[in-house]
Amino acid sequence: MSEADPLHIAFLLFPGVTQLDLTAPAQVLSRLGGARLDLVAKTRDPVPTDAQFPLLPTAAFADVPRTDILCVPGGFGTVAAMEDAETIAWLKQVGADARWVTSVCTGSLLLAAAGLLAGRRAACHWASRDQLAFFGVEPVAERVVFDGNRVTGGGVTAGIDFALALTAAIRGEAHARFVQLSLEYDPYPPFDSGTPDRADAATLERYHAMVAQHAPGRREKVKAIAEALK
Repeated sequence: MSEADPLHIAFLLFPGVTQLDLTAPAQVLSRLGGARLDLVAKTRDPVPTDAQFPLLPTAAFADVPRTDILCVPGGFGTVAAMEDAETIAWLKQVGADARWVTSVCTGSLLLAAAGLLAGRRAACHWASRDQLAFFGVEPVAERVVFDGNRVTGGGVTAGIDFALALTAAIRGEAHARFVQLSLEYDPYPPFDSGTPDRADAATLERYHAMVAQHAPGRREKVKAIAEALK
């Protein structure tokens, strides 16, 4: 595709979304050239995020019956969104004929619950990746996974890698390299603690305690949702 080809990109918004799952790839994909972005929610009311500030939708479900690129972020509100009939119905409708169906972090669980990843390979946040199997999806421990027109990213910060890879697939590697440079994306983290394989035991324990507090019983709830779909 050339930069002359217009693209509409729809990002799902739901309460408890991890804002970086959305805002990081949105920043990258906004530089595709000729792209128009919408933040889509059930209503146009402000949507609370897990970062103590809300995001303002630009459109409601009824306003966006189709899109070129569907992108679904994750967050502590993922399970509630999976249980919301209107959210799942919109994902099924828009994902049915979108040119690209994508997600970041636990957003892939939402795509899976909508039946959009069945029989596919997909990425997810490391702590929830195994739950994809409940929906007949093959979990893959990679930052970015392409399976046909399904593109999924790993946890949170992988949204930048995901968006650059998608940019390269759509506009070519040269344009993706240009976007990477324009954003000065040259990560060099101060600590080597970004994966469970490298984090120390105390940090891992602290993370699991945080999840238990903010999303108690999440794995069991996701499994129950998958079982109800069978």
